[in-house]
Formats: sequence, structure tokens, C-alpha cells
Amino acid sequence: MIPLRCCGLLLATLAATFPAPAKAAERPNVIVIMSDDQGAADAGCYGATDVQTPALDALAGRGVRFTQFYSAAPVCSPSRAALLTGRYPWQVGMAGNGSPPPSEEHDNSDAFGGRGLPVDGFTMARMFQQAGYATAHIGKWHLGIGVGTQPLQQGFDYSFGFLGGCIDNYSHFDYWGGPNRHDLWENGRRVRLPGKYFPDLLVDHAAEFIDDHGDRPFFMYFAINVPHYPYQGEPKWVDYYQQQGTPYPRNLYAAWLSTLDDRLAALMKHLDDRGLRENTVVVYQADNGYSTEQRAHNGGGSSGRYRGAKFSLFEGGTRLPAVLSWPGHLPEGEVRDQLTHGCDWLPTLAELCGVEVDASLPLDGESLVDVVRSADAPTPHDAVCWRFQDQWAVRQGRWKLMHQPRGYDKSPQPELVDGKWFLADIDADPSEATNLAADHPEVVEQLRRLYESRYATNRGD
Repeated sequence: MIPLRCCGLLLATLAATFPAPAKAAERPNVIVIMSDDQGAADAGCYGATDVQTPALDALAGRGVRFTQFYSAAPVCSPSRAALLTGRYPWQVGMAGNGSPPPSEEHDNSDAFGGRGLPVDGFTMARMFQQAGYATAHIGKWHLGIGVGTQPLQQGFDYSFGFLGGCIDNYSHFDYWGGPNRHDLWENGRRVRLPGKYFPDLLVDHAAEFIDDHGDRPFFMYFAINVPHYPYQGEPKWVDYYQQQGTPYPRNLYAAWLSTLDDRLAALMKHLDDRGLRENTVVVYQADNGYSTEQRAHNGGGSSGRYRGAKFSLFEGGTRLPAVLSWPGHLPEGEVRDQLTHGCDWLPTLAELCGVEVDASLPLDGESLVDVVRSADAPTPHDAVCWRFQDQWAVRQGRWKLMHQPRGYDKSPQPELVDGKWFLADIDADPSEATNLAADHPEVVEQLRRLYESRYATNRGD
């Protein structure tokens, strides 16, 4: 249990009376951190006892930790698209993963098209840019490589990282489509830094951007590519987990996750050293559950008590670590159990920063400010939905209906009613151990109708 730093009632009162800044120069900075393929239970503050994550635990100690936070998808690109747009991913053409990076014969990624965010679409970065913020993308993109879909064309003033889904962290070549797909870019141009450890490059470029923009507020999307495969943890952490006797492949995954945590610590220290921590809102979210792919040594992560992993619409694929921290302005060391969602960050940050959002925008997210300020506030969601390939799910209150779900973990494939339906009572059975579809056909029908009437249009597949 993380101790409260001060009285929750006092903090809630301060938060409720804190005025929205009128001028851009007075607005807080914002850093949105997205980890990659992190298991639902893989942090000390989420119950893990065999991995070291002191920086993430400290961030939760200085903020609000969510226990029913859901990403918008069980894979990388759709989850990221939802975070940046505030919309369900299929509504912005990102129902699946983005295009692979350009090959070596193309030095300019403008030469490529493929799947990506809508050209001239609305993103969190553009929202902050229009409000006078300096904006930066640092890390993984995976949201398009063609004209109009790259970071600088989606509201970012600066971009450093890779465009595809995963890279080798020393050579910076794509880990899927090699051997001729070098994938490291700065402001849309290929850069070559062979041998430089990518997690360190991310912190260095993030710190430089922070230092270069002290004259106005900044927004940074820090999309670190850890603990996504390849597992290339720092030697000190590889040695540590070997000495602890951590079994394979958990030892490799844990070393990689602790490597992430060290970079989070370095980023937070840089804010502290510059006197910016109490003027910076920090969001932390995992994009989807841990991977059981062959390139991930068939596992290593943990969903804890939840069924499912990456690619799955069971809880382990989408119910993930998430923290919101703004010391001195929002509660600290507190937990929120309300249902919250990856689309919610855009309207939440807009409200906290006093940034306007066009009321005509069809956002699927809702502001979480009331939830953050009070444990008694209701969830802003009547229902939420997920869709990936032939799986879909809808949750309303205690009930969650899934169509053709698969676990992608080591648990047995569950029996489905009529070969396609799984109904869970999440309040009573968060592990989704029991299929109640046969016992409650009226609930199945109600949620099926809800899905078809509210979510089944504009597929964007």
C-alpha cells in the first residue's frame, strides 16, 4: 500500500479550487508516457513482487493509480491512435497495426503510404500546438509512414524515434521486416547512430527538448518501446534477475522492464532538477497486455489474476497500469476503481490545462477530472467497446460481453455459447473464469444490440 503524502481531503479541496490558467505561459507542461506490451500486473504498485519498478511506484505515490483502466485495443497501433485522438481506433482508420517502416532504398519516408492516422486529423499534439505548446514525439510511432501521417504532420514540432512496430535497440533496424529496414528518424529524416542504446537516446532527446523549451509550456508524447521484444535489458538487470533465480523467460522480461523503470526515473529526475515537476502533468499508460509471441520468448510478462494477454479482449489484453500525477494540484497516493479508458486522456488533459477542444469533435473519451478528484465520483462511461479482427467486446456496468474471444496466453481456450459468446460479470469475476452467457441470454441480447446500434458502424478495418 502506497502511503498518502498528505490528507486526501485537503488535496481534493486544493484541486477543486485550482483555476484553469488563462495564458499559455502559465499552463502546466504535459508528458504522456506509453509503455509497450507491459503486463497488467507488471509493476510493484500493481502487485508484482518479483520485478523492480521503484520509479513507477513512486509516480503512483505522487498521483492517482487506476485499477479499472482499459486501453482501447489489445495491440500497439490502435491503442496509440485512441490515446492521441480521443476516439475509438476504428473511427480513425486504425483498427489494426500501422505500416512497416520504409526500406533502406528510401531515405525519405514521404515516399510511402499505407495505413496511418487520417491526414489533417485532430490529435492531442495538434490540440496542444494550437494552444501555444511546444510539442514533441519521442520514441515509437507506428501510426503511419506516408505523407500526412507522420509525427510532424500530426501536430508535433519535433520527433525522434522509429516509425514501425519494433527495432533492435543497438542497430536500430526493424525487428520484423529486415534485413534492410533501418528505422531511426529525427524530424522525418533518417539518422544513423549505430551502437547507441535506444532507451538512453530517448531520455537524452527528451531532456534536450525540455531544456530547449523553457520559455513556454511543452507537451511530450514519450512512447518508450519497452518491454516490447526484443528483450534487451541492461546487463546490470540481466545479472540481477539471474542472481535472484527468476525463471526464464520472466528473467529477460523483468530485466527489460526494470530498464524501462530506470529511464522513467531519469526523466522524472530531470524534471526535478529543472524545478518543473510540480508544473508538469504526467500520464503513464501501457498500450496493451504482455506478449506471448515467439520473438518475446513466448512470454515473460504477467496479467496477474486476469485471463488473456496481447491480442486478447479478455481483461489481460486491455486492463492495464495507468497513473496520472500532478503534485500539488491533484490527489497523491490515491487509487481510483472507476471504469476509465484510453480515449479519456485527451479531454482530461484539455480540462486540466485549460485548453479548448472543439465541441463539434466526435470524441469517444470523457474527462476524468471529477474521478481523479473524488473516489466517489461515478465513471463517466455508460458503456465502452473494443474491436480487434473478429473479436469484439462491450462492457456496460458489471457485464462484459465478448464475441469470439481468445486468450493468447497459457490458459485453456474457454467454451463459448453458440460457438461465439462469452459473458462475464466483471464485478464478481474479474478473472473471467466463468462464462455466464447461457445463464443470462437476455443480457447477451441487450449487449449485442447495444454494440450493433452504437459501435458496429464505421468499421475502418
